[in-house]
Amino acid sequence: MTFQRTKLIKPRVIFTLLAVVVLSSFLLPAAGCAAPERDFDARLHEITEPYRFNLAGWELQAISGEIGKLFSPREEIADNVTSVFFPSVERIKRLESEIAAVKAGKRQGDLAVLEDELGRLQSQNAELLEPLERLLETQVREAYSGQDIYNPLDRIFNIKIGGPPLNIHLGTPPHLLVISPRDRIESMREITFLPGMSVEDMEKIEAEIDSFDVSSLVVNLGGIATYPSYVTDRADVRFMLNTAAEEWLHQYLAFTPLGFLYVLDLAGIRRDYDIATMNETVAGIVSKEIGAIVYEQYYATGESDDANRAAGSGFDFNKEMREIRKAVDEYLAKGEIEQAEEFMEEKRLYLAENGYYIRKLNQAYFAFHGAYADSPTSISPIGDELRELRKRSASLREFLDTVVGMTGREELAESLQ
Repeated sequence: MTFQRTKLIKPRVIFTLLAVVVLSSFLLPAAGCAAPERDFDARLHEITEPYRFNLAGWELQAISGEIGKLFSPREEIADNVTSVFFPSVERIKRLESEIAAVKAGKRQGDLAVLEDELGRLQSQNAELLEPLERLLETQVREAYSGQDIYNPLDRIFNIKIGGPPLNIHLGTPPHLLVISPRDRIESMREITFLPGMSVEDMEKIEAEIDSFDVSSLVVNLGGIATYPSYVTDRADVRFMLNTAAEEWLHQYLAFTPLGFLYVLDLAGIRRDYDIATMNETVAGIVSKEIGAIVYEQYYATGESDDANRAAGSGFDFNKEMREIRKAVDEYLAKGEIEQAEEFMEEKRLYLAENGYYIRKLNQAYFAFHGAYADSPTSISPIGDELRELRKRSASLREFLDTVVGMTGREELAESLQ
């Protein structure tokens, strides 16, 4: 299917205006707090102000650029964009590691030669970003259309607007600060930070915030549902496809009952961890199916990914993380906060010994990753329930239409009766 961009000019502008209004609330700090919480928020704002990501400013800049592109001549996308870009991403990562090792005196090498190759590959990939964005947009859009999933307005007015107004921006996504109480695992604040933060800055902020008897963590994001959707440019093609599909689906969900409640949760207006988990899990289920459709059509080599992975030592990371999460919950349920934190640090070192490095393992880590019910760090039954509902649905569209009208966990349980 050949995608005609001119057919999407008007719908894209409409969706953009709606997205600015709705999605901007995703990154707002919590509101409606009692007096002690207002004091905490005031101090939190003071600590984080220099690092905050200006969503409104970025949206205006990005959208103005996108509008300009609509009226610019479109060049043909070269056939070798992906075959050049993705191998270069892997080489860039290796070069960065080699350069860091040489600078640290851990290995020998010609620093000038390594840095010259790194600069050349980075410049080459920077020139390929725009055509790669258009290629991935088209492929993911076609996959959604093939599943009869269009613009969110299609659900209301039955108007299929030439495929979803899916738009991505490849680059370094912002970071996310997650704050959880120490005595339980629950996200109480989330603040989006500027891209490219140093580890030193992350740890400085975390130390200041933790002094208020909470647990905090600055996490790296692979994507974020701004408009255009931010997607990392330092991943393989399967990850980019899944992320592009997932972030668009968050935009789709924002115009449904289920997704709008998540907007309220993210804005701190109506906190609901189950709603957050349902949204993230639905987005994960749908986006993995869409990503797999595109991958099989355009990128599969005929060999199983599992067959290409190293056998490894047999260490089961997912199993370990589930056991860690269960143990931490047991400690916290008994009020043994310090013991839980000591246990998490011991396990963090144990995971590192087995090749899995986690910078910081704490309550905020589990609060963030636990919202994804298909993650090994989640103990929520929501993931199993949603996967069962998907299994019973005749199509991806039917599954999506069923869940988007839900406003609570109890409706999900009732749908399986």
